Amino acid sequence: MDYILRAIDKKQTFRLFMVKSTNTVEEARKRHNTTPTVSAALGRTLTAGLMMGYMMKNENDRLTVNINGGGPIGTILTVSDNSGHIKGYVDNPNVDLPLKANGKLDVGGAVGTDGKVTVMMDLGLKEPYVGSTDIVTGEIGEDIAMYYWLSEQQNSAVALGVLVDTDYSIKSSGGFIVQTLPFIEDEDLDKLESTLNSLASVSDYFDNDDDVEEVAKRIFSDFDIEITDKIPAEFRCDCSEERMERALMTIGKDDLKQLIEEDGKIETVCHFCNEKYMFEEDKLKNILKYIEK
Repeated sequence: MDYILRAIDKKQTFRLFMVKSTNTVEEARKRHNTTPTVSAALGRTLTAGLMMGYMMKNENDRLTVNINGGGPIGTILTVSDNSGHIKGYVDNPNVDLPLKANGKLDVGGAVGTDGKVTVMMDLGLKEPYVGSTDIVTGEIGEDIAMYYWLSEQQNSAVALGVLVDTDYSIKSSGGFIVQTLPFIEDEDLDKLESTLNSLASVSDYFDNDDDVEEVAKRIFSDFDIEITDKIPAEFRCDCSEERMERALMTIGKDDLKQLIEEDGKIETVCHFCNEKYMFEEDKLKNILKYIEK
């Protein structure tokens, strides 16, 4: 099972969010049938989105991450909450680029750098909070870190990793967000930067049976960190036949009549999870009666 944790350095120099997201990203890969490059791009965004959603305070809060850098993958969109649930999709799950010179998947080439990272937080107020910053590398982690710096004035380090196996399944996935606290001393900042600069490939830390707590304590072994909270994480979509029915009500009675006359049925598909819902003629006629009232 996947888990997210929240921790703090006992000297209160930084706070840490970390997630092991292997099963979550594998579920998304299976639902969207993504290529390895797209699996890495979507997986990194899902991993970041889980942690960003976990930062919110209330059960009904929702956080949307929208990344579009003008590359062939199109838009990556994820929606998460503070309870470890996330859903997401990409416009083009079939993008397949050659490996980079270092043998790594070319996530930046698939995402592109001519566009924005947009984060929307629905906190139950009249208007959601929306922040947007330019994409820097298209590699997702650096772009999320830049969002925090420019949009929220929060100094953050974001490390995300997805390891794709030879059969295209997700071998490991995970990541962390470190955010410095206001009164961090230069000595501790230097030590933290040294820790981050000495990291191996992020996905390697999650390519085992270690609990996410063990991973956190191994990476930040030079610090005395305290785990303050830990919850399960998973890919979960809240679509339903009722929601799809409400969507059909918005297409207008003339278009709905035409659908009934020409096809007699319609299959709707959820963008986020690819779940299919079939509406036969009788159901469509009932929907038509409802909107004609």
